[in-house]
Amino acid sequence: MKNSRSDAYAASGVDITAGYQAVKLMKEHVARTTTEGVMSDVGGFGGLFAPDMKGVEEPVLVSGTDGVGTKLKLAFLMDKHDTIGIDCVAMCVNDIICCGAKPLFFLDYIACGKNYPERIAQIVSGVAEGCVQSGAALIGGETAEMPGFYDEEEYDLAGFAVGMADKSKMLDKSSVKAGDVIIALPSSGVHSNGFSLVRKVFDVENADLKAPVDRLDGASLGETLLTPTKIYVKPVLALMDKVQVKSVAHITGGGFYENIPRSLPEGLSAKIKKEDVRVLPIFDYLAEAGDISEHDMFNTFNMGVGMICVIDAEDAYEAISCLGENGEDAYILGEIVEGSEGVILW
Repeated sequence: MKNSRSDAYAASGVDITAGYQAVKLMKEHVARTTTEGVMSDVGGFGGLFAPDMKGVEEPVLVSGTDGVGTKLKLAFLMDKHDTIGIDCVAMCVNDIICCGAKPLFFLDYIACGKNYPERIAQIVSGVAEGCVQSGAALIGGETAEMPGFYDEEEYDLAGFAVGMADKSKMLDKSSVKAGDVIIALPSSGVHSNGFSLVRKVFDVENADLKAPVDRLDGASLGETLLTPTKIYVKPVLALMDKVQVKSVAHITGGGFYENIPRSLPEGLSAKIKKEDVRVLPIFDYLAEAGDISEHDMFNTFNMGVGMICVIDAEDAYEAISCLGENGEDAYILGEIVEGSEGVILW
């Protein structure tokens, strides 16, 4: 690419040589994610991956795509760009694990007003970390410099993941029955949902995001809100090897009321005691600062529960033990009951 430079294109605001530099800087991060099936290097026209089919009788590909949303505004304000990529990966792989699929590979898309190679590399370092945490390979992506469309200091980030499951072992919510228990896997914070409301409540553009906050145990509001979304892939896969996991729900935008019913068949509901929910301090702080009703909080945020698994009651002890061995302080959140309410919070 020695001769690849366009003065005319640069005059319009697009520096293609900055793109080459960004790719060069990100290669060390991408290399961390290499798994056995990777067949290509970054820079080609397509990412190549050869899945291992041994022991898989009827393979099913499961895909997921998502972005980070307006949480990116916090990254801009804090000038911290090395963790937001974890959120991007998490929002995709946490969805496909709900089907019982193991993530295989990931691709990212970064659109920016101006390509600062070092910043792009920081973003990709977070994407790579998310891939490592989920066992997925980062096999490609795209960086688009779009002057006039994005502000020079801003960017957008989205991703796409593909996983694979054996059809006979995919999670089937039709097996859920009354009397089953709901296991909660704690969240790391607000994760990547509801940030339009968060930003409004805390007026983040004018707030001191780096000052310690007593309500947050001395942490700053900025670092608390930027805490990356937890990735649940490896603990849930380990749990699936130990007990029959009947269904899984990723608690994203829409909170308890929207997401938990998606993991249940018709005629069954989730019964949960409010006092059993281990609500994180950031949610109490947010509810008070914004005068947000309890219903709206549980209908917008994860409230400290990032994922739930539904299992047979007799497997509860073994499930919690297994999740503990895999770094999750899991607990029984509630039970499945007959009814059409979807979620019963009492």
